[in-house]
Amino acid sequence: MSAPGEAEPLERARRLAPLVAAAADEGERRRRLPDPLVTALVEAGLTRLLLPRSLGGGEVDPVTFVRVIEEVAKSDASTAWVLCQISGCSMTAAYLDPAVAHEIFGDPRAILAWGPGPSGRAVAVDGGYRVTGSWGFVSGGRHATWIGAHCPIVEADGTPRRRAAGVPEVRTMLFPAASTTVTDTWDVIGLRATGSDTFAVSDLFVPRAHTAARDDQTERRHGGPLYCFKTGNMYASGFAGVALGVARSMLDAFVALAGDKTPRGLRQSLRDSAVVQSQVAQMEARLGAARAYLLGSLQEIWAAVGRAGRLDLDQRVRIRLTATYAIHEAQAVADVVYHAAGATAVFTGSAFERRFRDLHTGSQQIQGRHAHYESVGRFLLGLEPDTTFL
Repeated sequence: MSAPGEAEPLERARRLAPLVAAAADEGERRRRLPDPLVTALVEAGLTRLLLPRSLGGGEVDPVTFVRVIEEVAKSDASTAWVLCQISGCSMTAAYLDPAVAHEIFGDPRAILAWGPGPSGRAVAVDGGYRVTGSWGFVSGGRHATWIGAHCPIVEADGTPRRRAAGVPEVRTMLFPAASTTVTDTWDVIGLRATGSDTFAVSDLFVPRAHTAARDDQTERRHGGPLYCFKTGNMYASGFAGVALGVARSMLDAFVALAGDKTPRGLRQSLRDSAVVQSQVAQMEARLGAARAYLLGSLQEIWAAVGRAGRLDLDQRVRIRLTATYAIHEAQAVADVVYHAAGATAVFTGSAFERRFRDLHTGSQQIQGRHAHYESVGRFLLGLEPDTTFL
């Protein structure tokens, strides 16, 4: 396999497409990515897209990131999802002491993975924290060398520690994956190969240097414009890329099917149906419009951040809106295509069945919430938005 520097990330993703597609069935059965595929992704540099270049990462711009994730998702949504998740996690390197960042990410095979609760806390002690808790939805965790855990900080007497503004202090604890206990909890209908299981630790000491205040610009040590973006901004954009890639592959597969299939009881092929013709045109427009809105917005915002050296709230709102819209439009396209394909779509191994499940599973996650429109709408109407996911 060629070295990562010999081709642009998008071209490397395209070269891997046959391998990603060939590994999808095994990943579905095992509920994690096959090890040979992970090795190929590592060697192609696709597990380090958002890692600083100083650590051997790609440090790619948001548009390139989304296009790479979208390209991989055309072959397999789970692979793209894992790449998006661990790429966002790697942005933490910009908030760490360089020596610690090198300890965690210096090995080219290093992968950091994390997920939300359900529970966890870090008790402040001399030199660091004692961490206890469990964290689920850790996509890619089965392949991780390090695990991240978001924890509220409490004093030795159990009192919650608060920041200057009075909000609870939360830090991300980083510790070797070998320190954890893994519970197989990922028995789901879609994105099965992400292996998004639950990881737990009990009274584990974590040095303070191995922690970070996620997305706190006051702790950022890397000056690149990419790290003006929050991890949430990149997750929103990247997971929208997953949805767009899956919907594109479904629409393309339907166009191919339409020329060959004549539905039972009808005299004409799907391609000759006026209804299908109209549907294909409308779905092509919806998918293309959503993609252009997302990528065009990211391109404009990236240029503005490069000039100003910061990401403003209105730009974060725009990312949230375009990403949410792209996810929902991709889902709508997939729904129309799945129904139009008829009984062909329900068979395991068809071009539709797993993709349909994967896309709907992805849209159930945080990035696909309809509630994001409310936050955006409040901002557009001059009201105070809920900035939790902006």
